[in-house]
Amino acid sequence: MDNPTVIKLINPETQLAFDLPMLSGTLGPDVIDIRALYQQTGLFTYDPGFTSTASCSSAITYIDGEAGILLYRGYPIEQLAEKCDFLEVCYLLMHADLPNAKELKNLIKSTTEHSMVHDQLTNFYKGFRRDAHPMAIMVGVVGALSAFYHDAIDIKRPDHRYICAIRLIAKMPTIVAMCYKYSIGMPFMYPQNKLGYVENFMYMLLGSPCETYQPNPVLVRALDRILILHADHEQNASTSTVRLAGSSGANPYACVTAGIACLWGAAHGGANEAVLKMLEEIGDVTQIGHYIARAKDKNDPFRLMGFGHRVYKNYDPRAKLMRETCHEVLTELGLHDDRLFKLAMELERIALEDDYFITKRLYPNVDFYSGIVLRALGIPSTMFTAIFAMARSIGWIAQWDEMIADPEQKIGRPRQLYTGPIQRDVTPIATRS
Repeated sequence: MDNPTVIKLINPETQLAFDLPMLSGTLGPDVIDIRALYQQTGLFTYDPGFTSTASCSSAITYIDGEAGILLYRGYPIEQLAEKCDFLEVCYLLMHADLPNAKELKNLIKSTTEHSMVHDQLTNFYKGFRRDAHPMAIMVGVVGALSAFYHDAIDIKRPDHRYICAIRLIAKMPTIVAMCYKYSIGMPFMYPQNKLGYVENFMYMLLGSPCETYQPNPVLVRALDRILILHADHEQNASTSTVRLAGSSGANPYACVTAGIACLWGAAHGGANEAVLKMLEEIGDVTQIGHYIARAKDKNDPFRLMGFGHRVYKNYDPRAKLMRETCHEVLTELGLHDDRLFKLAMELERIALEDDYFITKRLYPNVDFYSGIVLRALGIPSTMFTAIFAMARSIGWIAQWDEMIADPEQKIGRPRQLYTGPIQRDVTPIATRS
């Protein structure tokens, strides 16, 4: 920028003025470029959680929480979820535009060829207890990928970065399905090249060697949509973790593993599982009024899970799509009379009509519906976050690749406001009280 807009920062002690450039993106608020702040002023900024700090420039995902907008590479999430499948979205996030028929065919071929995992990697699972959480297993197995696929981890080479991306997209469904099968003591189901991406995952996750498993197209489309809606979400905690790990030059499998570990946190990837636990606690539609009152009581620790969002102050655009998908699945499976589903739908209705929730803009978010859909598909709640990680892997690897290719990329080094003791001397142990 030849003549950037600047703001003046005045040090109240010295009355010295400093110019800080303003930078503009294509969408969203302008940012104050503070890279030279410490050098010029000797001051840092203070922003716990980095909620007002742009940690990078990115051309991948844009969110307007006030307007309820989510764009992948400029495309509205509503259009992508309605008109594309997950692999098309994977191509979009990696290549910055949607594929044509030939490009999509090549991506399908590549992911199909790489869907198997190294046979020795299957022995890795045997080192875990059978009752280990699938996310614990996933962290270990994905972290081990660099020990099996170290032939293409030169992060300075774009072709190596692309191979890593393809391997992660292709192998994640196999790894996640194997985590589940191991946890329930069933044999692994190997991928079938004749099946589509989501069909193959459902086959490996829910199929059995004892019988033929034929995925229901309505359910396949529902799960495909879940993957699309969770593919990326700007600079959230896990994506920022991937970028921070990658800034040191760590290999992409290690970086994605760091993202998986972050996603495992209850405040990030465990929300849809928490929704089902909440519904079980409420128990029956006759108890909804009681729990709504508890949610409104400031002195009561109970909170309605799956309502409101850290970023979206309007209706989460993903939630609208997931709500439609939820009802499609319930209709297909004839589950509208299921106790838990009836409870969820009534809770949704009351919350959408209640002035308290409307005023505070506490709308149902994507986690409220996705947990219901996954449960309807026969997937246990312990697998919800693992499936989230499978979907988000494409966002993580696209963000990582963008960061590695960025000429302004530096190793992450946040600063701090130190509040500990000032310098002091060590005294002999005999004199310490």
